[in-house]
Amino acid sequence: MNQFKGQHILSVSQFDPDSIAQIFAVADTMRPYAHRLKRTKVLDGAILGNLFFEPSTRTRVSFGTAFNLLGGEVRETAGMATSALSKGESLYDTARVLSSYSDIVAMRHPDAGSVAEFAEGSRVPVINGGDGANEHPTQALLDLYTISKELQFHGHSIDGMHIAMVGDLKHGRTVHSLSKLLSLYKNIHFTLISPKELAMPDAILELITNSGHTFKVTELMEGSMDADICYQTRIQEERFESQLEANKYRGRFRLNQDIYTRHFQSKTVIMHPLPRDSRADANELDNDLNLNPNLAIFRQVDNGVLIRMALFALTLGVEDIVANYDCEVQWYSSKQNL
Repeated sequence: MNQFKGQHILSVSQFDPDSIAQIFAVADTMRPYAHRLKRTKVLDGAILGNLFFEPSTRTRVSFGTAFNLLGGEVRETAGMATSALSKGESLYDTARVLSSYSDIVAMRHPDAGSVAEFAEGSRVPVINGGDGANEHPTQALLDLYTISKELQFHGHSIDGMHIAMVGDLKHGRTVHSLSKLLSLYKNIHFTLISPKELAMPDAILELITNSGHTFKVTELMEGSMDADICYQTRIQEERFESQLEANKYRGRFRLNQDIYTRHFQSKTVIMHPLPRDSRADANELDNDLNLNPNLAIFRQVDNGVLIRMALFALTLGVEDIVANYDCEVQWYSSKQNL
């Protein structure tokens, strides 16, 4: 049963283990299209309104790519200054107008709760691409999908895993949403590493505890950790009141091959929602990790397209007929060898 058809995707609170399993199963079927082994025109004639009122590269392009790969077309608005919102138009009015041009909307906005407010006025389903420091449900899904695939490779499952979350845990909506999803599983241990000023919000800690999981809060990477996953985040400088305040924390938590060897298992998977801050005074994930086979950050990116394709298919109710609209690839692509 498809519970997502015609529905908004606004929060990870909408998901349970069964619905997540359905999304992941559909995502698996999207791999041949993402790798250009074949094409589908199942969404031929459909239009995605890709509305990004906050800077984005990966998420914005990933949503557009996912829709294109299903045969649909994309119309984009990027930046607040180029939209009618800069003239004082309400989110409700913007939604009523722009949703009339689209069959589905993906939206990012700097204010918490803004995407849900937009959805109230929308005539079509809306998918949250990030609303301030609040939530990022599709990133959480692609992170969880990546975790599942990486752990399967090592013969493990999500239940019973140990995850270390490192960096700006106060403002990082990705770790907030991922923690909520992980709380749906069994016997997870969280090691939360951050400056005390950037610690995980109490509401997330309460959820972890109330869901039967355990956590440890620390400001340092200590000893040898048996973490299955190291999830690194950047300092969310756009969430601070001033650049000077953000600069106090830049570079506090760096991971390079030497630190990785000292503190993590040889099979610990390294994840990051990207972009990673590679400036010399930050350098969250050193380039010397680029050849480490456990660096999964680019596999996360690839998985993001699969998850967003799955969500489009489910929300528009075409998940069971995608293959009915298959056609051959008319050009050579190196992705055929993946």
